[in-house]
Amino acid sequence: MDNKNIKDICFIIQARLDSKRLPGKMLKPFADSNLFEITINKLLDSDLIPNDNIYLSLYDDELIDIGKKYPVNIFHRTKESVSETKEPRVVSQWSWKLPHKYCVTINACTPLLKVETINSFVRHYLKSKNESLFAVHNIKNFYWNMDGHLITKYPGSLDTKLVDSVYEAAHCLYAGSKEKLSNNIYLGDFTKNNPELWEVNENETFDIDYEWQFNITEILYENRNRFL
Repeated sequence: MDNKNIKDICFIIQARLDSKRLPGKMLKPFADSNLFEITINKLLDSDLIPNDNIYLSLYDDELIDIGKKYPVNIFHRTKESVSETKEPRVVSQWSWKLPHKYCVTINACTPLLKVETINSFVRHYLKSKNESLFAVHNIKNFYWNMDGHLITKYPGSLDTKLVDSVYEAAHCLYAGSKEKLSNNIYLGDFTKNNPELWEVNENETFDIDYEWQFNITEILYENRNRFL
């Protein structure tokens, strides 16, 4: 596969207000802003991503009204797409309606993610021969499966520095073929390099699902120049 053209990539922020674990978290006050607008501004601050390629995938009127303040596109989701369905083609309805070849989605629940990291991810994807890219953490720890069998090789010591690395989903950045997503193939078949794994610093990827995570991440965000 030749290098990709950034004009062929749509950059998606998908948001809704009816989160079951922390309702309304997208617009809940966060460090004098909110998770939704922090993420929009990061993409707009990028010197790599064209504004014309940024899409907000939204259903809620309140989010749409905010999105209209910014020089980006708004894709209007259906009520079905914000339900509890797991079908990728339904959740990501833009995948079969937008004209681009590829997509990059950014999780708005990771406010510590840096603009430079987003740019690095995109640059790597543009040059990658693989069709999909998945952000991960490089972790050294002990893991067992549900049968109680150790998954990571035991090094003869409880010193985690001696344990083989494993990769853990970072839940912040994803890239793939828009056509395959429209056919319910989400980022590939999860064999080697399908998707390709891309390492990101764990400090940037606190993924907010619950109130306690929201509160801790806000403190880190407000003091990110000191701590991170």
